[in-house]
Amino acid sequence: MSNSADSTSTPSRRFRPVRLLTAGVFAMAGLLFFTSFNTARGTDIRTDDSMLRLSDLIQERSRKNADLDESAAGMRSKVDALARRDNGNTAAQDKKLNALARAAGTTELSGTGLTVTLTDAPPNATARIPGIPQPQPNDLVIHQQDLQAVVNALWRGGAKGIEVMDQRLISTSAVRCVGNTLILQGRVYSPPYKVTAVGDRGLLRKALDTSPTIQNYLQYVNAYGLGWKVDQHDAVTLPGYSGTVDLHYAKPMG
Repeated sequence: MSNSADSTSTPSRRFRPVRLLTAGVFAMAGLLFFTSFNTARGTDIRTDDSMLRLSDLIQERSRKNADLDESAAGMRSKVDALARRDNGNTAAQDKKLNALARAAGTTELSGTGLTVTLTDAPPNATARIPGIPQPQPNDLVIHQQDLQAVVNALWRGGAKGIEVMDQRLISTSAVRCVGNTLILQGRVYSPPYKVTAVGDRGLLRKALDTSPTIQNYLQYVNAYGLGWKVDQHDAVTLPGYSGTVDLHYAKPMG
């Protein structure tokens, strides 16, 4: 009888590995939820509010830089006028200084020229040519190398001066893009981007037409609808560079 009773007794309860894994998953999920809630402090951490605030800050700083540039340009004009009046230079010396100022890009420059306009493609653009792949997001926006290709080609074409958007380029200017925005000398711009050059229009246009980088860009123009426009001018005036011309460089410590 004892053997019969032992054979029918209820077996002891044991945890299966699956149950242990499930319990661990729920415990981890609870920990992540608590950590997320504690970090968010009751805010929605999936919103883009922080990025929007950063964008607003950049735009505000860009506007302030524009105001400072305008103020600096006015002050520099007054200082230059006083310097010319009281410097005691000869006519020959003044002529040499004026030539250096023109070469540096700090004075107005007028003459024949052209303007190149580059524009993003529509965000819903599709392939225009049969057999080519549908565009990726990066295929539809202007990149830094596109702007640099235009500027470099115009310099090679003998441009006497170049303006990007509303700013004159000088030897220390750097054309940089972050995402689909242009940052130039402390100010932020969005497309369409305009590059204007003063010089021989035929030579400038030839330099654009023979640039391999621009030819590659024009393939995307034809394929996906990026913007490309060249306007010629019988007369155009570029402003003088109004920012600081001081060089900033690193110094060794010690």
